[in-house]
Parts: sequence; structure tokens; C-alpha cells
Amino acid sequence: MNGPPPASFPAFDVSKSDRTDALTVIGLTVTYRTRGREREVLHDISLRVRRGEAYGLVGESGCGKSTMAMAALRYLPRNGKVKAGKILIAGQDVQALDAGALRSLRATAISMVYQDPGRALNPSMTIARQVAEAFEAAGASRSEALARALEMLGRVRIAAPERVMDSYPHQLSGGMQQRVVIAMALASNPALLILDEPTTGLDATVEAEVLDLVAQLRRELGTAVLFISHNLAVIGRMCERVGVLYAGKLVEEGATQDVFARPRHPYTVGLLRCLPTSGRSKTLERLDTIAGQLPAPGSVTQGCIYAERCRLADDRCRREAPPPHRVGAAHGDQMSRCHYHERAMELPRANADARATVGAANETTQAQTQAAKPGALVLRAEHVSKTFHVAGVAVKAVDDVSLDLATGETLGLVGESGSGKTTLAKLMLGLLAPDAGSILELDGTPLPARVTRRNDAQVKSLQIVFQNPDSALNRSHSVKRLIGRALSRLAALRGAAQDERLAALAAAVRLPNRYLSARTRQLSGGLKQRVAIARAFAGEPRVVVCDEPTSALDVSVQASILNLLADLQRERGTSYVFISHDLHVVRYLSDRIAVLYLGRLLEIGPAAAVFEGPHHPYTEALLSSAPALDATQHGARIRLSGEMPSPAEPPSGCVFHTRCPRKLGAICEEQAPPFVDAGDGHRIRCHIPIQDLRALQGITRI
Repeated sequence: MNGPPPASFPAFDVSKSDRTDALTVIGLTVTYRTRGREREVLHDISLRVRRGEAYGLVGESGCGKSTMAMAALRYLPRNGKVKAGKILIAGQDVQALDAGALRSLRATAISMVYQDPGRALNPSMTIARQVAEAFEAAGASRSEALARALEMLGRVRIAAPERVMDSYPHQLSGGMQQRVVIAMALASNPALLILDEPTTGLDATVEAEVLDLVAQLRRELGTAVLFISHNLAVIGRMCERVGVLYAGKLVEEGATQDVFARPRHPYTVGLLRCLPTSGRSKTLERLDTIAGQLPAPGSVTQGCIYAERCRLADDRCRREAPPPHRVGAAHGDQMSRCHYHERAMELPRANADARATVGAANETTQAQTQAAKPGALVLRAEHVSKTFHVAGVAVKAVDDVSLDLATGETLGLVGESGSGKTTLAKLMLGLLAPDAGSILELDGTPLPARVTRRNDAQVKSLQIVFQNPDSALNRSHSVKRLIGRALSRLAALRGAAQDERLAALAAAVRLPNRYLSARTRQLSGGLKQRVAIARAFAGEPRVVVCDEPTSALDVSVQASILNLLADLQRERGTSYVFISHDLHVVRYLSDRIAVLYLGRLLEIGPAAAVFEGPHHPYTEALLSSAPALDATQHGARIRLSGEMPSPAEPPSGCVFHTRCPRKLGAICEEQAPPFVDAGDGHRIRCHIPIQDLRALQGITRI
């Protein structure tokens, strides 16, 4: 384990490696012992993170990103071990440390922030006690630790830190919890901070605040960052260098700008092409996808590990493992493990003719829809409100929202957590009953408030696909049984007819027949979501509510799910209500966008109009917070002051005036603004005249 690095390692010259680097990994190989066999999950990894540098690690789930972090911390599970190689943190060999020295290293030189802050915090302890403990572990006295904890909470931009010190984790929002965890991680002023998917599940504004905070603290403290994420846009925003992992191997590495502008490995090219970047739309083209699955750990013994999924692969690739090729790039050396790295950008697209195919399909579908029933509305919500009573206090989660949904249309719902998106969706589905005076209609017919009072046709017409398929699918049932139970509610389908329909549904969601007999616990996240979609479509729904259906998926799986949803919509004329924090995903799939804030509808209109502007100042802030893949596209972010007010005590006048960077004055505080027509069905609820919004936002009209 402590011998010389393998001969195959040319990623950097070890003899020139500065011992003060925050992290140096040399020829690292990690194995897990399962079913009596050792399986390699990391193979011959070599990289380094310099002091003060941010290094991104990307790749699909199962590529070994988190294992890399656990190995650095020496937190591998009992069945895992470092088989070969070295890990140096601030010059110390992690594997050579005894228990006491390892505790000292973890307390003073390295910290980690996990994906879910709620699980990293003890629900039974106050924030003061938990943050102070981190300082005590670094050697501070009890009183000193409390004082420094208060100072650090202020440093991570927590408003009213004294109040937060006395709070418990469940009393804080997700963004506040993540700031607390970051404060704890920085208590020891570590040489290396590992961030493992720290913004997954956070909305755009909170994500931007957390990323800005990390960048600021890195500049102030000189802390190096190892940033693990499947969100390539976040890596583009945060990291100077990036490494791409595939099946346990580092297949590409270099300056982030170089790798994202001119990738030299087909896998990196595939990941980048999966993204629904600005300007891409379901009406223009399908997203590119990466065919196949990751190989099982240790299953590839010769040749290139990516060969079976690569559209450039030939016999040489299957026979010879490619060495790491190094070439000069604009911002430094770039490494790629590909025989044909100079041709990687020439990789043919999986959907090379997708633009023409989608265009023709859209024209056909639109013609059929218009011929059948021009402009038909499938769902209408008028003056919909929902009030909850919490501890005797009336809390209005949705306040006088009116919108409609046409046949074959996707309406995107966006807004921060707590804006009322999911509550509005539940009202449509009948899972919650709206306040008196609310109107819900399906095909022009009144829709009963409660799902239990709706007839079978109405229940089948509105279905939902949840964010986490694990919470919606019984892990002990087979895929065939799960979909079959949904089909069994159709009186006309029995026996062979039901089996035929099940096979057709599986084909429609691109679910291979071999998975029908599998239990959902045996499936990947993407396959589980396909099962959930098939079940939702079993009753030929008119409307499907998609509540964050891709937020936890890798970009390659996300692309296939988005393509699937677009295909099903074209083929069946299904309408979607699509809820997501990812504004790029919303723009790709949605025909119209509705922007919610504190239960109020602030803006609604065609997707292109809402995204291109003029926008409501709140929409403008949301869009400025969304990370872009190209670092040069990161414009000035509009920072909203404070957090969203409590719906129990909403502001008077415009509900957004307490945070609005374009507030006019007393009129915003005293009068609720009316909806103003910006043209083509685009409406904005703001006191600022449309022409003034255009001027303020620098938007020109040709």
C-alpha cells in the first residue's frame, strides 16, 4: 500500500507534488468484498487538490465519487479497503496514521458536508450545542466554543444568529440547515473541505446562496474544496479543475473551462450533451442520451471500460486499455484515457436526426389536436385557495390562483420551497380540499374537491409522478404486479388483454421485458422512475402532475426521462403540470410557465416569454440564480434580502416587496399590484410598468 505508484500513473509528476497540497491521491485502488469476492470500485486513481483550489469530481451514480471521499476520510465501510496507493492530506499519509492521529486529522485538517443536512444534524440538540461541539473538538473551551459558534453562524450569513443558536434543526429551512452544517465543517479551518452533493434538493436561490457562501469562505480562509456533484453547471460555476470518473477510473481531467469547452473523452462529451441547456426545447430536439448501463464493479478485465457504451469504440478499444494521454489546453494540461481523444468531439449524437424527427412529430400532433378540438382546455382552476389552521393560526398556502391547462400542454410551476407549488398540485389531484369558492373543472365539468368523491374516470384522468419513486413503489412487489394493479382498475381489461396492455406500457416507457419480473429494489433510479411513469399512464390519464421527477437523477438518466415524457405527450396528447427547481429542465419541457411566491401567482405566460423577459423581479432573481455550464455566462446574481416571509403573516401590498430589489416605495407596501399584460398571453403582477421592466432588465424588442 505504501510502495511506489503504479507505472501507469502519469496524471502528474509526484516528485514535483507540493507536500502542502490539500489532497494528493496516488495510484489509489479501493475494493469492496461482496459475496466472498473482492470487487474494485476505484482503480489506479491519481489526482491532487492544491491549497485554496476547488476541484470538481463528476460522473454517474456508482462511478465511485463518494467512495473517493470516504477513502480520503478513512471512513470506508467494513467490507471496503484501500488495496493500493496513497492518500495524503496536508502532507500526512492517511493510511499510516494511528487512531489518535487520525482523530486529530479529522478534527483539524479535513471536513465534509453531506447531501442531506437534516440527517447530519442531531434533532434532539440545539444548534448552539452542535456547532459549539465542532469548536470544542478543535481544542476550544466550552465558553470560547459558544462565542466562536455565534461568530461563525454570522459568518455563514445566517440572519439573527442568536435566535438560530437556540433553535432545533427541524425549526430551520433546508438552506439554513446547510449553512449550519457548513459552519460546523469550517470550525477547524480545515485544509480540505469535501462537499458531497451539497445543493441537491435546494431551490435555485438557496443553492446560489450556498455556492456563493462556499466561494467566499474559500477565498477568506484559503480552504481547498473537493466538490462532488452530478450537476455539471454547479461544477462549472464553482471549480477551477474537474475530474471525470467512470466505473471507478479517472477518464478525463483538466481545467474546468477546457474540459467543458472541448472534452476529450466520449463519456464527458455524452454527459455534456445530456444537459437541457439554454435555448434547447422539446419542440426542437430530443436530448442526447448515453446508451446502456455502468459495468458491474470489477467486471471489465481488459480494454476500455467505456467501450460497450461508446459510439467511437472499435476492436482496439475492446482489446487494449487506453493509457492516459496528456495534451496542452488553454488553461493547462488536459488528460484523457481514450485512444481517440482527438476525435471525441466528433462523436455522433445518439439522436443525430432528432431535430427533424421531433419537428415532424410536433406538426403531426398539433394538426391532429387542432382538428379534433381546437384550443381545448382539459383542466381549469379558478380563484383556488387553501388555508391551513396551525395552532389556531390561519396559514394561507395558496391564495386566489387562477390558471388553465390545454390538451397536450406542459405547464411548469416554479418558485422557492414554500411557495405553494406542491400544495396547488395536491389541490388539483384532490389530495387536499380547497377553500370555499375555489373552482376546479375537468373538460368543463366541475371536479369534486376530494379524490374520494371523484368517479373512476376523473380519478384516472389525473395522476402523479413523485420525485422519489422509492416512496411511491412497494419494494417487495414485482414491476409486473405494480403496473398490473393499476391496470386491474380498468374494468374492460382482463387476462390476455391486460397482459397485452402491460407489455405496451412497458414498451412505451422503454422498459425492457426482462425487468417485469424484477422487484423495484433491484432496479436503478432511472428504471424505477420509468415504472412509476408507466403506472401513472396505466389509466390513459388526461393530466399527469410531475413533482420533481428528475431532481435526484444523473444527467444521463434525466435526459432519457425527459425524452420519454416528451414522447408520451406527443403520442398521447397528455398534459403535464411540471414542478421543478431546475429552471433549465423546466424551460426544456414546458410550453408555459407559472411563477408562484408565498402562494400567489406573480407571473404566467409562454416559456420563451417568461425566460427571455420582461420578467417579474422575482422571476428575474430566480433566473439569475440558476448556474450555467459555461462560467463566462454567469451574469450578476440578484441577491434577495432575507428569507421568504411566513404565510401566517404575509406582507401587505405586494407580497414580494420585503425582498424586492426593484421596490418602488409605498405603493408596493400598501397596494396589491394587478396583473399587467405583456403580450401573447404573458401576464406579470407588478406595479412597475412593462416598458420600465424592459428597460431595467436590459431587454430589447426587434
